[in-house]
Amino acid sequence: MKKQTTPKRIEGDITLDLALRPKKWEDYVGQEKIKKNIKVIVEASKKRKESCPEHILLHGHSGLGKTTLSHLIAKEIGSGIRVTSGPAIKKTGDLAAILTNLSKGDILFIDEIHRLNRVCEEMIYPVMEDFTLNLIVGNGPMARTVDLEIPRFTLIGATTRLALLSSPLRGRFGATFRLDPYRKDDIREILRRSATLLEIELEEDALEEIVERSRFTPRVANRLLKRVRDFAQVENKKKVDKKIAEKTFNYLEIDSKGLESGDRNLLKVLLNKFNGGPAGIKSLSAASMEEEDTILDIYEPYLVQLGFLKRTPQGRIITEEARLHLEKSSFLK
Repeated sequence: MKKQTTPKRIEGDITLDLALRPKKWEDYVGQEKIKKNIKVIVEASKKRKESCPEHILLHGHSGLGKTTLSHLIAKEIGSGIRVTSGPAIKKTGDLAAILTNLSKGDILFIDEIHRLNRVCEEMIYPVMEDFTLNLIVGNGPMARTVDLEIPRFTLIGATTRLALLSSPLRGRFGATFRLDPYRKDDIREILRRSATLLEIELEEDALEEIVERSRFTPRVANRLLKRVRDFAQVENKKKVDKKIAEKTFNYLEIDSKGLESGDRNLLKVLLNKFNGGPAGIKSLSAASMEEEDTILDIYEPYLVQLGFLKRTPQGRIITEEARLHLEKSSFLK
């Protein structure tokens, strides 16, 4: 199994994302309590001379660093890491192939683990507890059960929808951690590090423009930094200043709060078609022509965090603060 490697060249968004991903604990900004707890788990495992720490569940909004944490844990214990996702494991054969190819001490990272189908989920229970894979070979009267021993490994599950995980699956993780949105100071530090790696000369006022639109999420902050860099290069600017940053965000229609067209459209629909709410998720989905999962996973968490949207038993309600923001937004005029 291949170990983690650092890209030799920084080109293309995918390679850029890998290059910007922290390779050591000191470079991972924020989530201090989680880092301390994970370090204790890993260190205690080493002192007990175990091949790997116990299973870990990470939950929180997308882009907060769950994948990065799993890579850092793998590096800390000197093991390989296999990365997959719940939707990618479509049948028991897929899961069996992954598990039987693991080496002792490996990390298995399953993103969106809440989307693992029920049959595969039940199949992984004995693997998590006893590292035994139960397979049924044959059909009908000739069917028999074969138990395969799986090398001891650590499963790290990541989810944006903790409530969708079944209780039996949640209970089999030794530790569960929630990743919270980042503070502005942390986003600034992340952007300064990324700008250095990308060899971007970023002025402080431009930095602040990106911070304000970052949605308190490292992935979003880095994405915006790359787009600002693109505009600066096209205009042959050696420095990224406030003017370039504002021009980029105006072109992308990202307002001062980091809201994009989809966010504003959802608020506008709630305001104009439902008189500000309350509106149920199904009605809001139909009126805005957005998938329910898109509203729940992409738009709603940040709008609630900003105080622009309230979730009530009767449905979603737009707040007065959101009304005022929409009135000031030049993108809706």
